[in-house]
Amino acid sequence: MPAPHPFDPPRTPDGASPRRWWRTNRARVGFVAAVPVLGLVEPRLGGAVLIVALVVLWWGNPWPKAGRIAATVAAMGLLGAVLPDPPKEPARNPVADAKAADPRRSPGVRPDATATPAATRPPATDYRSQNLDVAYGKARKAGFLVTSHDASEKDKFVRGRSLWTICFQETGRTGTRPTLDFGVVPKGAPCPKKDGEPIPWPTMPELVWKTWRTARAEVVALGVPADHIEARKAYRNDTLPDEGEYDDWRVCAHDPAKDEKVTSGTRVTLYLSSRENGCPEPHRGTGTTADLPDRDDDNDPDYRDPFPDDRDRNTTFPNGVPHLGDSGGSSGSSGGSGGSHGGGRSICRHTRWC
Repeated sequence: MPAPHPFDPPRTPDGASPRRWWRTNRARVGFVAAVPVLGLVEPRLGGAVLIVALVVLWWGNPWPKAGRIAATVAAMGLLGAVLPDPPKEPARNPVADAKAADPRRSPGVRPDATATPAATRPPATDYRSQNLDVAYGKARKAGFLVTSHDASEKDKFVRGRSLWTICFQETGRTGTRPTLDFGVVPKGAPCPKKDGEPIPWPTMPELVWKTWRTARAEVVALGVPADHIEARKAYRNDTLPDEGEYDDWRVCAHDPAKDEKVTSGTRVTLYLSSRENGCPEPHRGTGTTADLPDRDDDNDPDYRDPFPDDRDRNTTFPNGVPHLGDSGGSSGSSGGSGGSHGGGRSICRHTRWC
């Protein structure tokens, strides 16, 4: 038996060559279903997918001819259902057409030669501040040939009309067809002062030593959603109270820092400390690498620890930290601040097990 050629496709146990994935029924149905979905995003993309769908439906497809015709009609109908209506032709003026065709008129003089450029621009609804996808459909139905461009200095390609907001619009004509060009920015971004200028994103104010309540309100006023603002402790060994109990705590540092741009999607972190403890020095406003005083080194700051000189007792275990060898988990002491713990070794000291 001759050895198979190294470039021959693998064969199934019965000797038949396996079908390519694009020749499966699942792929054919998938291409047909993708036509209207991608046509909503970009009509030209939907047309390209329609061509691919027709190829896989008619090339090497074992379906009966009636089934292939039905699938073809369905794909074309779905694309046609999502395409915007074609622009309406403007009404013709017979009087103006007759004057334009008059041979007695000088060929070098146009009927509207004395009109200003603004006077020749067709009127249009003000679509500014609207979503590009919504305004695009309305303008097309009004008879305009619609185009769009990035209104910022970056001049990005406008992809996905639902992700952009209109800042500027300008009407014109291409032959006899009215045109409408939109200057757009990403959704949630403020409009530049002029078309083509940088987007004026707000910048982070100085929030150090302001209360959480005040600082949070200032950040929300910049357009940052409330759920994008997070409170954290300014000292590594400190603990934040429950939400609502640190409204009067002070901001020691924040991210983004002062004067940094706050763009759409920015998340803000405020590092807090109580007024009594103040902010870490000399890193105030720049970091959170300091610890509060902790004389017994039990990771419970002295201001919270009812027993600041007793390593075996803290806020969590006021009667003594459990030790190995203690019976029933009791401290085994008969009195005194430290007490006896059965001579066992503590498994909690310098760990997070307890």
